[in-house]
Amino acid sequence: MNSVSPAVNRGFWLVLAAAFCWGTTGTAQAFAPAGATPLAIGALRLLVGGSALLCFAVGRRQLHWRGWPPAATATAIGAIAAYQLFFFAGVARTGVAVGTVVAIGSAPMLAGLIGLALLGERPTRRWLLSTLLAVAGCTLLIATGGDLRLDGAGILLAIGAGAAYSLYTIACKELLRVQPPDAVTAVAFFGGALLLAPLLFFVDLAWLAQPRGIMVALQLGLIATALAYMLFIRGLMTLPSATAVTLALAEPLTAATLGVLILGEQLTLPALGGMALIFAGLFVLSVRTRRQPPALAAAHQTTTSTH
Repeated sequence: MNSVSPAVNRGFWLVLAAAFCWGTTGTAQAFAPAGATPLAIGALRLLVGGSALLCFAVGRRQLHWRGWPPAATATAIGAIAAYQLFFFAGVARTGVAVGTVVAIGSAPMLAGLIGLALLGERPTRRWLLSTLLAVAGCTLLIATGGDLRLDGAGILLAIGAGAAYSLYTIACKELLRVQPPDAVTAVAFFGGALLLAPLLFFVDLAWLAQPRGIMVALQLGLIATALAYMLFIRGLMTLPSATAVTLALAEPLTAATLGVLILGEQLTLPALGGMALIFAGLFVLSVRTRRQPPALAAAHQTTTSTH
């Protein structure tokens, strides 16, 4: 029996830790003081997280100002900014559990459609099956939410977050061909922060004077953004991309669990079944084969992607 190398084992826990950090986003927003709007929270998250990522990339001398494809760079920056607005607004209207699961569950389907339209990538049977499972899960979750706050506009906003994330992922595929991973995340997030920064002049920031407000802003920027992406990128260095994507499914699971345990949100049995179908769809999409030839498995150990 082949043992798991220390590097692979370390990568496993790094990606799992990153997924947990992402999953705390919606719950952190729920603890924000009165007056903290989704617009203000999203802009501050990018400002804090983007600044931290930029400092990290500069400190490691990975950031170079040449060789950035204009279209892909602009798309990554714009998509990151849009994701913040859509996600936080969706969670505010429809709750942590539903908002997070719909945003995450819709992203693979939308990525497939965008890839077909922009890159000419034809969907595979695996993608079609995962799409069917995820759509069925979202439908079941929304239709049988019980005590969950189900808001039509909130659902659309969460789907918009999934679309924005899909555009970010596709843009990063091109950027990663010519730039280091830390540089890509730094430019995307700090650029998104600059894009949203002017909006801070039109929102109420008085809630930041409260200790709880400062803690929420720091948690979202440093933990749920900067730390999460630094952990994820390093985990990908020793894990196959399929394994890393499967581990990232801990994000909506973390969000839903925190929503129930900490915020008191209620999940009915049919709603839990809907979440299970979404997870199954993402699992089908991420898993390639259970058994791979040794050479192929070794090659996958250096495969990287973005979350």
